Amino acid sequence: MELNIILVFLVLLVTVVLFALEIFPVDKVAFFIIVSLALLGLVSPEEAISGFSNSATIAVLALMMLAIAMEENGVINWLTSGMGKIKALPLYFMAPVFMIVTAGISAFISTTAVVIVFIKIINQLSEKFNISQSKLLLPISFAGIIGGSCTLMGTSTNLIVNSVAKDLGADKLGFFEFTMLGLVFLSVAIVYLTLALRWLPWGKNKSLREDYNINNYITNILIKEGSKLIGKKIEETFFYEHPEISLLKLTRNNKAHNSPGKYITLVKDDELLVMCDLQNLSRLHESENLGINENDYLISQQTEEGEGITSKSSELDERVFIELLMLPGASLLGKTLGNLRRYMLHDAIPIAIKKRKTLTKIGERLVRSNTNSLVLKPGDRLLVEVEKQNLQALEAMENVVLLQSFDSVSRLSSFKRYFSLLVLILVVALAATGVLSIMVSALAGVCLLLLTNNLDLNVVYKKVNWQIFFLLAGMIPLGIAMHNTGADMWVSSKLLGFLEGQSNIVIIGTLFLVTMVMSGVVSNNATAIIMTPIAIAVAQGLKLDFKPFILAVMFAANFSFFTPVGYQTNALIYGLGNYKFQHFLLIGGILSLILWVMGTLLLTKLL
Repeated sequence: MELNIILVFLVLLVTVVLFALEIFPVDKVAFFIIVSLALLGLVSPEEAISGFSNSATIAVLALMMLAIAMEENGVINWLTSGMGKIKALPLYFMAPVFMIVTAGISAFISTTAVVIVFIKIINQLSEKFNISQSKLLLPISFAGIIGGSCTLMGTSTNLIVNSVAKDLGADKLGFFEFTMLGLVFLSVAIVYLTLALRWLPWGKNKSLREDYNINNYITNILIKEGSKLIGKKIEETFFYEHPEISLLKLTRNNKAHNSPGKYITLVKDDELLVMCDLQNLSRLHESENLGINENDYLISQQTEEGEGITSKSSELDERVFIELLMLPGASLLGKTLGNLRRYMLHDAIPIAIKKRKTLTKIGERLVRSNTNSLVLKPGDRLLVEVEKQNLQALEAMENVVLLQSFDSVSRLSSFKRYFSLLVLILVVALAATGVLSIMVSALAGVCLLLLTNNLDLNVVYKKVNWQIFFLLAGMIPLGIAMHNTGADMWVSSKLLGFLEGQSNIVIIGTLFLVTMVMSGVVSNNATAIIMTPIAIAVAQGLKLDFKPFILAVMFAANFSFFTPVGYQTNALIYGLGNYKFQHFLLIGGILSLILWVMGTLLLTKLL
């Protein structure tokens, strides 16, 4: 084996480890790949940055911008507006309807954007009608993934496989060329997942109060006459010094101060909103002359909007507890709970963080302490308390999802909604008929939305998932390096040695299985970029048609079901649905095996 091939495999190995262990965000890993390949001389400087100008990368960016317009202008919400009406259906009828609608929309709009909308819908149905989230979230995530694989623009994986294959001399795929195969996979998956509902957890529908154990941690304290705290600055009290006690709010003369500064001097009749455990609360009650009463901080009955929180002793506007889901690119990422209490705007008080489960940290961790070193990462949830009038400001935060549904004060323009949908249909029509490529048609659609003020670039800058963009830009040079050094041919020669003399069904089945297993650990886009050149080299060596091999990589890279880390939507629902790793391993694993067998049989017939 030549030195350059060893170096390529070394870069690839480090990349896979970084992806699997989530040591760094994927965009940082992408920069590592670009710089490493350039410094090692495995690609030219121009090739190292060629991913940024690749047609697939630009097409994915344009499609993400279209998805943002569909979300901002209410198209996705409009398309899903009738889903709440199926609440009366039995679960075994409700789940297939959710899966069909999710898959249908995901074929043309970003799967992640669609699943996020359904997460909010299911969360609302769960609160109002006691419908189990755990029975629905995993099926809609899986259905969205398969739905996205049904068209060329349905997922970035399809576009990248088509682009890499075309660069290596294969014929480009048509927009609906493999849709029938995708629909067959989807139909079988819906039947299987409906039958598998019985093995998904019921997942007790906890209120935010129960889920975060709010009653045991939040209390009102009134400073009585004679208290040792009177005349002291906050920095001189146990509120500032004790790591397990957090002062969230100070109310004086009916005026609230969130996260009060350490130089404020406490006076008689100050009302303090404090977070601490019951043990510390008992100590405070015994050692200080304070009026402590948990019941003064009332949890009102659950309303249609969410869980209302009011304070008897202050005449503040109605406040609510809201759970925020962090997406890649959110401005709050990388901050500790203590940082957030100084950083948060819009009158929001951060209460606690629920950490997302990962392969290295399966247990879910609840963080309340200001001094905790753990930081917010994508997939984590943040509990905040905020006045209802400031909810719109929270909704405007980039890449942050409010998991509770509230009636928006502003009404979206019907013209914007219908015009945006018309643009999407036009983009699909131009790409499907071959009049324009997906990249050009998507860019034209974005341009039309910008010129008519139906898309704001300031919103795009905030809401585009730049991690995917940089991931593609970084992984494409790795594929080029494998081709330049002959690493793809080396791998394919080893595969050819193993597959020589084997039947076509074994050849396709092996490629499908290897790709599917890799996509469960590494991102599906990275898997596609690595495996597509190898698949084409194997097909070339066996003198077989390229297309079944390309489709095998495309479908297998998408079908990341047996772990929660292969696809972004799976990572999002992992903690929300109270799932364990075994639910993905068993239910997703069986689905993967079913689709592997089906895919092998169907694609072999194309040879």
